[in-house]
Amino acid sequence: MINGIINVYKEKGYTSHDVVAKLRGILKQKKIGHTGTLDPDAEGVLPVCLGNATKLCDILTDKSKAYRAVLLLGITTDTQDITGKVMEERAVTAGKEEILEAILSFRGSYDQIPPMYSALKVGGKRLYELAREGKEIPRESRKVELHSITVESLDMNTKEAVIVVECSKGTYIRTLCHDIGEKLLCGGCMKALTRIRSGEFDITESLKLGEIETEYKNGTLDEHVKSVPAMFPEYECVTVKKEFDKQLYNGNFLVLNQLEQEKINVSNNKVLVYDGENNFVGIYEYCPEQEIIKPYKMFL
Repeated sequence: MINGIINVYKEKGYTSHDVVAKLRGILKQKKIGHTGTLDPDAEGVLPVCLGNATKLCDILTDKSKAYRAVLLLGITTDTQDITGKVMEERAVTAGKEEILEAILSFRGSYDQIPPMYSALKVGGKRLYELAREGKEIPRESRKVELHSITVESLDMNTKEAVIVVECSKGTYIRTLCHDIGEKLLCGGCMKALTRIRSGEFDITESLKLGEIETEYKNGTLDEHVKSVPAMFPEYECVTVKKEFDKQLYNGNFLVLNQLEQEKINVSNNKVLVYDGENNFVGIYEYCPEQEIIKPYKMFL
């Protein structure tokens, strides 16, 4: 079984679940999980956890993201993207400078209302299920952080702007496009979306499913799989004395004199723990008051 994280380029037409299902067939293993959905019409970076690295899915989902999107002004749809039903068409009367100013004004924190066509659950049902039933329910706004917005191009003839957004988890780029359009009083929707970065995974190093299958058949896929410890270069590494390996494997806490290191210097209170044979076992929390380390996530 392969253990680690692979940077998948999700192509258009696939859901994130489709990617996982296809990888299970390619790699012939069941234990696979993705780290955050991408809409079927979106493409780009989708980190996928393999084997025991699936325990990282929740951590990697929390990472910041970066997207390149095409904003189309003058059209409002029920899904907030071009695939939806057109609800309204309005003239774009704003000039180029006004449009640029409106787009850039969303930098920083803002309260975003999740779209009805989203996977968020309300009362046990996903919003998109309710939307498909023709229902719309009130949604509470959520604070999102747009670390940066760059306008790569703005075509006043087609009323399209290509924007690059770096943002916190939970940000809906199609809702951002909708909100920009509302601010300009002309409406707007998302025409295209590519995730160019998720955490430390960049689109330039991503592999399409076909490329992954070729690498797997050639026996070279390991070169593209990132190990769990490699995901946390900021964490200090500690080794347990061989005679205490059994205690380590059982998931017990360990006192410092059971480690090869006499002292731990950490600023983020997490350490990578290896057994007496130098095999990675898990991420532990360091508790300086008790001078112990205790399990946070085990990867046996």
